Amino acid sequence: MPRTGGHAVPILALSLGHVFSNAVRTLPALAVDVLQRDLGLSAEGLAAVTGAFPFAFALAMVPVGVGLDRFGVRRTSLSVLAVAGLGAVLAALAPNAWAMLLAQAVLGIGCAGMLMCPITYAARAVEPGRFGLWSGIILTFGNTGMLLSASPLAVLVEWQGWRAGFWAMAALAAFAFLAVALTVRQPPPPRGRPPSLWQDARQVLAIAGSPALRPLMVFAFASFAVVLGVRGLWGGPWLMQVKGLSRIEAGNILFGCALALTMAPVVCGWVERRLGRPVLLLAGSHIIVAGLILALLAGARLPPAWDAAIFFLIGGVISFQMVTFGLVRAAVPPEQTGRALSAQNISFFGGAAVMQAVSGLAAAWGGVAAALASFAVALLVCTTAFLWLRRRQWG
Repeated sequence: MPRTGGHAVPILALSLGHVFSNAVRTLPALAVDVLQRDLGLSAEGLAAVTGAFPFAFALAMVPVGVGLDRFGVRRTSLSVLAVAGLGAVLAALAPNAWAMLLAQAVLGIGCAGMLMCPITYAARAVEPGRFGLWSGIILTFGNTGMLLSASPLAVLVEWQGWRAGFWAMAALAAFAFLAVALTVRQPPPPRGRPPSLWQDARQVLAIAGSPALRPLMVFAFASFAVVLGVRGLWGGPWLMQVKGLSRIEAGNILFGCALALTMAPVVCGWVERRLGRPVLLLAGSHIIVAGLILALLAGARLPPAWDAAIFFLIGGVISFQMVTFGLVRAAVPPEQTGRALSAQNISFFGGAAVMQAVSGLAAAWGGVAAALASFAVALLVCTTAFLWLRRRQWG
């Protein structure tokens, strides 16, 4: 398997799937009002429908991890891109809430491998010392999808409605499928006598619960939930309903958050390489983001510039979550890379699914502010547990 040049184009082609995933899962933030109106959903119902995405995503990580190690990156990527494109079409055509629930579940299954495919390819194709850099590049490139679902989506929804957004996502999935088919040639990893698929699936779950990964699984439970919940769902209602901004004005502010999420991973990777101390960086980032969410809520009467600054900082600081990829890679042998990274993603998106439901209940009780506050609480609880488990792990 090559470990020198020639991997940049395939990695970027695979990362187009991550662009799609970020765009489609954050699309509801700027279409909440029209989605609720057209599909007859309450705030709690909308959280339940959109929560189907991370729930299905988390469940699909087991077969994705198996597929990456058993069948290789190319075939796994093409399979999930086809499913994701189907999900986007189903969402665009959804006549009611139940149809949208199905579409979100299909999208979640399809998007389950969109980050793991380029990350796994990079883990096998580049030198270990450059893996952190490439992880940051993949996240930076993939997070441009959130730029698409900010101001550009706001304009599209105002012009053509929310269904046009999903049709645009279907076209992006088709483009990514073609790019992967034309550029990715990495073979499946060499194996001896292969275990059964059931044994492979059990190994993914065993890795997820192993002592080496347990602290990182707890950390991840709240980490991506913030991105999906704050940027992807409740940020739009906060800006439009509480702050009284128009859809396009809210889109401009969320564009700033997406811009930070796009730029920050490379910077975070550089900081981690220069300073080391990954545990301190991870825990500190969560505590700071929890404080930023509370500061956002405390500034309900402040001008929109306050919200713009807070959303930008949240996007930048939460990006230190990418440090976990290097820790996971170092914790397992190379032949288990795909399983281990997929196991961690189970927690990233399983936590997002749980927190989506919790935030919906909080919104029904105390409005958008309560929904956002639930993510700050989750960050503090999971960070405390992460540090406690690390302390026990290292004595």
